[in-house]
Amino acid sequence: MKSTNVVWQQTQVARAERERQNKHQSAILWFTGLSGAGKSTLAAAVEVRLHELGCRTFVIDGDNVRHGLCGDLGFSAADRTENIRRVGEVAKLFTEAGVIALTAFISPFRADRDRVRQLVADGDFFEIYCKADLAVCESRDVKGLYQKARAGQILEFTGISSPYEEPAKPELMVETGSSSLESCVDTVVNALIHHGIIQPETLTQP
Repeated sequence: MKSTNVVWQQTQVARAERERQNKHQSAILWFTGLSGAGKSTLAAAVEVRLHELGCRTFVIDGDNVRHGLCGDLGFSAADRTENIRRVGEVAKLFTEAGVIALTAFISPFRADRDRVRQLVADGDFFEIYCKADLAVCESRDVKGLYQKARAGQILEFTGISSPYEEPAKPELMVETGSSSLESCVDTVVNALIHHGIIQPETLTQP
């Protein structure tokens, strides 16, 4: 469904002008992986590193959006698809604002992630697969979600009663199950440099 009788309004300040002022490209860094794989932790740490480099950033966290923007959604396949659609649209607006948007979502279905990719231009969507074995994720389960899922108290839980579809060709795969957080941050930041999203020599250290 699409709204009718609406016209897209172009901003007076173009994205390219914002990027020149920020001294970096805007992009969507889409962290995906099982619950407990370290998506939110890594996204937060990468944001800290980018902020220290002088980048304009914002983390869109899976739990946070369900407090407001997606507070009306459950965890059925249909609601998960809608959750990711809404987040994708918000992340797209962040790129227009010249910001590096970091998202931390299980986003278990490949089609949903691909749909977000198609919202933006080539190179704007940077899929980062946080790879960790299920056993490792369960060992990190401070919320007790896996235990509840195995007991049948949580239905359609990714990795237990609902599938996780690994990215076919992510821009980056990070071994969050076996590597240190600092090493994972270095891997992500180096990949952003390699792809030209950031150029540390042009950024202003705070």
